[in-house]
Amino acid sequence: MSKFDIKTFVGRSSWIWPLAGTLALWLGMGAVRSSLNFEFLSANCVSACFLAIAAMAQMLVITSGTGGGAIDLSIPSVITLSAFVATETINGSNANIPQAVALVFALGAIIGLCNGLSVVYLKIPPIIATMAVGNIVTTGYLLYNEHFTAFHIAPLLLVLTRSHLLGIPFIVYFLAIIGLFMAFLLSRITFGQSLLAVGQSHRAANLAGIGTSRILIVTYALSGALSGLAGILISARAGGAFLDMGSPYLMQTIGAVVLGGTLMFGGKATTLGTVFGSLFLVLLITTMQAAGLSLGMQRIFEGVIIIAVLALASGRRVED
Repeated sequence: MSKFDIKTFVGRSSWIWPLAGTLALWLGMGAVRSSLNFEFLSANCVSACFLAIAAMAQMLVITSGTGGGAIDLSIPSVITLSAFVATETINGSNANIPQAVALVFALGAIIGLCNGLSVVYLKIPPIIATMAVGNIVTTGYLLYNEHFTAFHIAPLLLVLTRSHLLGIPFIVYFLAIIGLFMAFLLSRITFGQSLLAVGQSHRAANLAGIGTSRILIVTYALSGALSGLAGILISARAGGAFLDMGSPYLMQTIGAVVLGGTLMFGGKATTLGTVFGSLFLVLLITTMQAAGLSLGMQRIFEGVIIIAVLALASGRRVED
């Protein structure tokens, strides 16, 4: 392969950078400990899977480019509310899982629908609209918590979130299925191609006959449904639901999406990059914890990295 081909491949494959960063961190930890620990990497992969699912929800909204850089701030609240609803509905029984999943999907989609309608028809900036809806959802799970009494996790969910098959965590297989679906959605389905077109230019998409409003509303609804799925899985992994359990996923979902190569201005998304961005971010946090950094310093370091990546992305946009 020629040098030009390599440069072109690297330029088009933004997922390479978070993958390279992940390998560098893992090798660095191995050098410090004088051994490469595959169990350490596997444990971080598990944590990254939950983040990646929530980050894919964020990726959809960011790709829409609504208002020149959309972010769904309601995702943490949807995760928490979904965790409460799913845990109580399932109540430790496998038989109740289909009902709970349907309920949580519907709940998340309705919340996303509220976001989309606020952005499209009320012309509220996405950050403001999703923050307002997120606050309403937060009030909902605060009220729900007052009468919450379920503390059992269904055996099937425990297997999915904590067990292994052929040495690989089950949740990794599950993420692969979700990731393949998202990649197929964005590259092969008319909706996904329309979403990318809308993100690149709303005006051009309208002139091309794409129903921009419909695409945006469906995008926010899908984001809400995916966030609900993340809430179910996270609650199973954590052993139940608790207040503000979705809060860490606000900055982390944005960071994973940005680090993975999805443009904050919309119009370009990479599912594989989001997965590797999630893994890099989780491994980075673990490394900082191992180094003894305080929670405040960890968040500062995360913020600096995200700002740096955003600055580089802005620079490339200006050059183009």
